[in-house]
Amino acid sequence: MWYPNDGAAEQVPPWAQMPSPYQQAPMYMQAPLLYPASPFDAPPVPFAPIGAPSPYSAAASLPLSPRYAPPPPPPPGPPRSPPLTKIHTTHHCNSHYLHIHTHTHSPQQTDAHKTSREPRPQVPSTQVASSQSHSHHHLGPVYSKCTGRKKALCIGINYTGQHRELHGCVNDAKNVREFLIKHYGYNHKDIFVLVDDSTHPHRQPTRANIINAMHWLVKDAKAHDSLVFHYSGHGGQTKDLDGDEVDGLDEVIFPVDYKWKGHIVDDELHKIMVKQLPKGCRLTALFDSCHSGSALDLPYLYHSDGRVKGHSEVTPSHVKEKSTKADVISFSGCTDSQTSADTYQGGAAVGAMSYAFMKSLNDKPNQTYQQLLLSVRSILKKNYSQKPQLSAAHRIDTTRRFIM
Repeated sequence: MWYPNDGAAEQVPPWAQMPSPYQQAPMYMQAPLLYPASPFDAPPVPFAPIGAPSPYSAAASLPLSPRYAPPPPPPPGPPRSPPLTKIHTTHHCNSHYLHIHTHTHSPQQTDAHKTSREPRPQVPSTQVASSQSHSHHHLGPVYSKCTGRKKALCIGINYTGQHRELHGCVNDAKNVREFLIKHYGYNHKDIFVLVDDSTHPHRQPTRANIINAMHWLVKDAKAHDSLVFHYSGHGGQTKDLDGDEVDGLDEVIFPVDYKWKGHIVDDELHKIMVKQLPKGCRLTALFDSCHSGSALDLPYLYHSDGRVKGHSEVTPSHVKEKSTKADVISFSGCTDSQTSADTYQGGAAVGAMSYAFMKSLNDKPNQTYQQLLLSVRSILKKNYSQKPQLSAAHRIDTTRRFIM
């Protein structure tokens, strides 16, 4: 059997046997991970404010661009958004593009009910009641108990050696992996990590590997399973080609080989990981990238007070297209029009959103959805303008306890 974790006796899966164009790329040695040197149980180091000197060189004062944390020695780094033709991007970028993302699909017109002069067959009232009760029982989504199998896919891309290189994304992926194992009972054999400092070709975060890994994540999923998708890297927006975005822009993520193979659009993320899930299966997505507010294309976006944003814009046609009976939620580092930032913790570069999410749950494990969203925002607002978002594939009670 093949396991996605490191292991000397592992068997390479068929989809991973193709050589990666990045396997010969020079690898950058990252700073030590937060575990176990600086566990989340320890008091956190304050965020490095924008423009603060690098911990590695107090004499150097570099402007900390969005989602950029300089390594030792620190060349001024780019935002998490590679420049692509006709694509506005940033996981963290120097300029803020104002792309307000809303869903305003026109409601479908329904035909008036037509009457028939032919008599309808009589059905016993008890049979009608039974049929209605049975139908109601199977309608609508079901909250996952998260008592089944637990699987996770963690992706961290620093784009080592490329023009817009990042420095905290690989650490994010590895830290989330350890966090899930330590705090939520995930087995290391069921967590697949794709990072571009790996020497294994099938663990490089190429476009093909990411897509295959997403299929692996949802394969054989059942009710009350708990799946986690974490992405830390460049994010951006591109022209919407299928007309499902009112602002005319799709959200995208960038594999390490995006220059040759292209980006991955939110429609594809939704099709692979959301639409295939069965009723009652939980998928928790965490995006630490720019313009990621609706990166999973979920129809319900929530205010911090638990209300659905833009209630009038959640139309029947949009709900039908994007909702699912699976229990899917997504936490993202910012709105569709914002950028995300990097920070330093324990001397290592990490993503501010990934860190805040883990710190919040470590400090207070039994939070509701609403409390978790408020807590993450509170941690970030001290030093950053980014505003984390919570979205869902169906209406959720934000006063319920968050589990995964």
